[in-house]
Amino acid sequence: MKKCISFLLALLVLLNSSFAKKKAKPKVKPNNDLPAEEIEFSISADDLPDGKTAEPLPLYTLKTPLGEPVKLRESWGYVMQTRLGEYTPGLPLTDICFFAAEVNCYGELVGVPARSKINTNGARCHLVIVCDSKSLTHFVLQPGSEVRKKLLRDIVKAGAAYDGVQIDFELVPARDRGHFITFLADLRYMLGQKKWFTVCVPARFKQLTEDVYPYKDIARYCDRVFVMAYDEHWSGGTPGPVASLDWCRKITEYAKKSIPEKKLIMGIPLYGRSWANETTAGAWYFSGANRIMTEHGVEKIEYDGEIPKFKYTANVEVTGWFNDVYSVLEFCRLYESFDIHKMGFWRVGFEDPALWDWIKINR
Repeated sequence: MKKCISFLLALLVLLNSSFAKKKAKPKVKPNNDLPAEEIEFSISADDLPDGKTAEPLPLYTLKTPLGEPVKLRESWGYVMQTRLGEYTPGLPLTDICFFAAEVNCYGELVGVPARSKINTNGARCHLVIVCDSKSLTHFVLQPGSEVRKKLLRDIVKAGAAYDGVQIDFELVPARDRGHFITFLADLRYMLGQKKWFTVCVPARFKQLTEDVYPYKDIARYCDRVFVMAYDEHWSGGTPGPVASLDWCRKITEYAKKSIPEKKLIMGIPLYGRSWANETTAGAWYFSGANRIMTEHGVEKIEYDGEIPKFKYTANVEVTGWFNDVYSVLEFCRLYESFDIHKMGFWRVGFEDPALWDWIKINR
């Protein structure tokens, strides 16, 4: 009997131990005040489901960079406050942009990351401010409004613990061009000259008619202008590189003419994108559902809870473009050829880890 009890106890211990190893991590409740990273930017190896076998080895080979490491006077890297685990202190970065505080639907600044949460290892740390809606941006830019005044005060207050503040308003309505420029001018004045002030601008070949992001005007009010030289091809368009070298060359030629050399930072994408030749998810007309079922040879309809449903298997061709250490260094060498030695990377965590062996700081 004792042997039987001992055996059962041992079995229970073994089962508990096995369960402890396999049980899921506790779910973390989402903080609705934090800006959510776009899903197309959030797929990493850690996000994929675990396989039952050892991780397979790649069948492909990548090019190995040649030449000397790139020497930068300033190396800027973005770090997501929601993905701090992807950042390692000691990377060859002179400046870290902590992403991000967000303007909410009331025009209030929320989700301000605590400066104490990130060890920049001596690099300057900049608080990034985003506003991700055209209507909201219009709302907060209105001159003389109490919302605008309070937002400016809150940005200054939130930036007090940081070396600098960066404005990343990518959805400024066309009619609010002047209001955006005066907003930047007001913020520059309120921050004072000792606090770094930077602004992100989209890629341009030339100044557009009634351009919302006039490079020259924006450069007048800030210490650095971060040119986001990426998104040549995007998720809703045709397949292609996030940024091609020829495309970036044209952007650089215009940026060099419009932004003083001291203030110019060329942004480099570390991420990639993929496109499929057939989209299988979506909402359907009745006629559309019947057409897709007929095209794929669906023979059986099941009524589940009195609602019809169908299943079919589709072969989807996927095209992906991405950046590795070789391609990123080609961007760097392109900008070096224009005598630009200040570059920024969107973002830490997306990169080929070998990249950092090829970036050196040359102050």
